[in-house]
Parts: sequence; C-alpha cells; structure tokens
Amino acid sequence: MLAAVLTTHGLDGIVVAEVDAPRPAPGEVAVRIETVGVNQLDLNVIAGHGPGAVAKLPRVLGIDPAGTVIAVGEGVDPARIGERVVVKPNISCGECARCLAGREADCPAQTVVGVHRDGGAAEVVVVPGRNAFDREGIAADVATAAVHSVPIVLNAIETAGVVAGERVLVTGASGTLGRAAVAIAAHLGAEVVAASRSEPAAPAGVRAIRATDAAALAARLGAAPPGGTGFDVVIDVSGHAPTLAAGIAALGWGGRAVFCAASVDPRLEIDTRDFYLRRKRLIGVASADYAQVRRALDLVRAGVIEPIIAARYPLHEIGRAYREFPTSNVGKVIVDVG
Repeated sequence: MLAAVLTTHGLDGIVVAEVDAPRPAPGEVAVRIETVGVNQLDLNVIAGHGPGAVAKLPRVLGIDPAGTVIAVGEGVDPARIGERVVVKPNISCGECARCLAGREADCPAQTVVGVHRDGGAAEVVVVPGRNAFDREGIAADVATAAVHSVPIVLNAIETAGVVAGERVLVTGASGTLGRAAVAIAAHLGAEVVAASRSEPAAPAGVRAIRATDAAALAARLGAAPPGGTGFDVVIDVSGHAPTLAAGIAALGWGGRAVFCAASVDPRLEIDTRDFYLRRKRLIGVASADYAQVRRALDLVRAGVIEPIIAARYPLHEIGRAYREFPTSNVGKVIVDVG
C-alpha cells in the first residue's frame, strides 16, 4: 500500500512509498482511507519537538483519517466490515479510573494515532475498534475536518458548563476550533462574542471583535465589558497565552476560562489577586471523551456545525500540504488518499 512515511525529521524526510499493509490485532479494525487532515501535531512530529517528540521513526503520519472498515480483528463484530467511519486520534488506555468513569479525555496513558503508532496518511490504517466512529451521513472530508476539533471544543464548553443566557467570549474565533466554539455556544443559547486577529466568523446574533494583538483585545474588552460585569466564560483556542490572559482579565465574578491550545506562546501571566478574589477558574482541555465524539458528529449531521475545507491535496503531494499549511486560508486542509 502507499503511505506517507516520515523517515527523518524535517519536511524533506517525508516519503510517499509502498509499505506493507497492516493487519488488525484483537480488538482492532482495518480502515481503507479516503481522507486525512493536516494538523499542527503532524508538524510537531515532523520537527521532532513538543508532543511530537515521542514519535519513533519511521512513522506513517496522519491523525484524523476517514474511510471504510475492510477487516476486523478477533473480538470485533464482523458486521462492522463496510461501515463508513472516522477515527478519533486519541486512544485511551481503557483501564484507569478516568477511563472507567467515561472520562477518556483525561486518561494519563492515552496514545495518539500518527504519533505513537502509524497514522492514516496511507491507503489502510489499523486502529482500536472503539476509536473508529460511525460517520454515516457525513462525507469523509467533512468527518476528517470535524473529528478532532469539534469534540475538543464541545468538551471545553461542557467542562465550562455553558448554559443559555451566559456571556461567552471565544478568542481565536476565525480558525477551525474557534468557528466550532462559536457555533456550539450560540446553539446553546449563550450570548457570544467572537474575537480574532483576522475577521472572525460572526453568525447571526454573534458580536465580532477584530483585534490585531492581545493588547488591542484587552483594550476592546476593558472599554466595553458585556453588561458591565464581564464574561461568564472564555473559550480560548488561539494557542497564544497573552490572548488567553486578556480573556481571563475580562471574566466576571466566578468566571471560567478554558483553553484548548498552547502552541504559539505558552507563557501565561495573569493578575493572581484578581483571579483569586473574583473566584475565577482556569481549565485545560486537550482531548475529548468517546461520548463527546458521538455528540459532536451528531451536531455536524444536524448542520449546527459546518466545517470549512480550506484546501486539499493528493497523497503524493502531502509534503507540499505540510509546507503550505501555515499559510492556508481559514478552514481544514485535507489530503485525499483514496
């Protein structure tokens, strides 16, 4: 089978070559791939730093493939053959207290497709059966665009406990995660403000703020806090610590801040006295529970969230896809495999 294999660190280390097709072990399924996404985590693996440093080379890339089940391992219902699926990349251990409580997102032993094991930038990938989710009714490219980002944002919003009528600020709102956060919060009946360095997505009823940097955002938020009392929740997906800090400063009494990225500037500085006295909370979310993946895909089926495809490339041009990814337009970058 053809696969995009990282042989050495760096973009020049990616080779699209023939490799042996994997076979499913007990509890696993083999999926013939149609599409896979391009992600920041892929770039971390390629560079060999951050969360990608644990990948052992050679490694087949690709964390979020979608396709069709073509074979199953022992213990998996053979009726799943032919099922159209999309793969949740984070694989929980299934045995720790958090997993047994249905909080797989917080499993400390979780591994990731395309990082700890070969990924989906290949004609066939093998994954645990529980990580292959039925995508019936959702096209492969849309499922790929949704399966990693939408459940994480849903986890953030559910962890923050957003309810109708609350004031929610989304920072980094023009990106894939940000658009999903705005859509879900608005769907729940929250009063949403979408903030971004570029022109943010602003569906009906959502107020948009464009601020070129964190200082400008802080000034905009400080000059006109909603209702004069601050936000109830801030969802930050910018990965930029000063932006998160501006959001935390704009929280009102008992406000909750949840962040889903820390890839740009990880050093966070906040007013600890204000944080302490005003009973604020800060939560990090980096994955999603299995049940949240199912709920997220249901939101996509219902049209609550409509992932945007910014660009797509054939498998043999995946190196170019990674090179151009940092300059791509708003939306998901897709690699067509089959």
